[in-house]
Amino acid sequence: MSNSYTEGKIFEKEDFTQTPLERGEYENCVFNGCDFSNVTLTDIRFVSCEFNACNWSMVKPVGAALRGVQFRDCKLLGVRFEDCNPFALEVAFDTCLLQHASFYRMKLKGTVFRNSQLNEVDFTETDLTSAVFDNCSLAGAVFQGTNLEKADLRTAVHYTIHPGNNKVKKARFALSGAAGLLSPFGVVISE
Repeated sequence: MSNSYTEGKIFEKEDFTQTPLERGEYENCVFNGCDFSNVTLTDIRFVSCEFNACNWSMVKPVGAALRGVQFRDCKLLGVRFEDCNPFALEVAFDTCLLQHASFYRMKLKGTVFRNSQLNEVDFTETDLTSAVFDNCSLAGAVFQGTNLEKADLRTAVHYTIHPGNNKVKKARFALSGAAGLLSPFGVVISE
């Protein structure tokens, strides 16, 4: 079976739950308002693609390659990103809903999360060196054995990060977020 190659195509409001996306490589493609919910994207490669206002909830990205992929205004509930092909993985998220997603043991150096809801997201043993969490909510997000060295969380809110169980050297936090670093020690901070 030969895989297809699609370049520079714009997909508008496609429902891939009804008509599956053809297996192959998609390069410089734009997906606007498409529904991928509960779809299995086995071995599909997305290179320099944009997803705008798409529903990726419960997508199964088994072996999918995400290289230079931008998600904007997307819903990505429960996606297990660790099932993606790890080679050259590069993603960015802007104004996305990523609740209950998992990045377990992934290498996400320099990844940018902007204006997004990352509640209950699993970052266990994830390499987030120099990652940026710009104006993101991290309520209930799991940081355990996570590398947050040089990460920028100055505008992130609602996180709880145990400095003894994670690498936080040179990570940047706002003073207002100090409670999220001290709460694992039972310290209560009041105004």
